[in-house]
Amino acid sequence: MQEPTFLILTALAAGPQHGYGIITDVQRISDGRSRLRAGTLYAALDRLGEEGLVEADREEIVDGRARRYYRITGQGARRLAAEAERMRRHSEAAMSRLSGLPDLPGLAGGLA
Repeated sequence: MQEPTFLILTALAAGPQHGYGIITDVQRISDGRSRLRAGTLYAALDRLGEEGLVEADREEIVDGRARRYYRITGQGARRLAAEAERMRRHSEAAMSRLSGLPDLPGLAGGLA
């Protein structure tokens, strides 16, 4: 799963959000390392919708403009959970192997 997809699904796991909300939540989740552009987000939402991972929740009119909210589907939640578990296992393997190395420069406080 590509990182933007993972982050979009993670943002939607907190509840339905509109596009700008997803963009700002992804930035927050990634500590500012990932910044989605509107075009990228909406293309991803279209693709995720076609895959059955997200769906439209509702629309509101705000300042005369339609604001569409999206939500994660059950299938999307299962895919996100599977990816999070895969990443957790890989992270544990990396940390286990790193713990056997002598102190490396740049690893503040060493590894526990």
